[in-house]
Amino acid sequence: MSLRPFHLAFPVHDLEAARRFWGETMGCPEGRSSDEWIDFDFYGHQIVAHLSVETGDRASNAVDGHDVPVPHFGIVLTMDDWKELAERLTKAGTKFQIEPCIRFEGQPGEQATMFFRDPSGNAIEMKAMANPENLFAR
Repeated sequence: MSLRPFHLAFPVHDLEAARRFWGETMGCPEGRSSDEWIDFDFYGHQIVAHLSVETGDRASNAVDGHDVPVPHFGIVLTMDDWKELAERLTKAGTKFQIEPCIRFEGQPGEQATMFFRDPSGNAIEMKAMANPENLFAR
């Protein structure tokens, strides 16, 4: 079964800042847009930045020794793509909430992960599995 693209809409306080971050820093091609929202191609998935007064959230949960922001979203990349993105974000001066690292080392769920926020405070996790077949392993 092939995966179907997901759709996620999220609030941003500034469309031009969203355009720079998602389009330029993250490298997501822009799709349709209006004065109120912008579609981005997020690795084949549709994410939509909607202009909104209320943005971001500061709840968190402890995971493998880190304070993980909740809610958050992201995608599971290949390890090579994850490393390239981590390098690009570092060079762009991205402030990481959780620096690029390996968690659950030596366990079935071993993964590379990094957490950061977009200019509107939305939390993003980008990860790559050491063994992609173990994405849902216990």
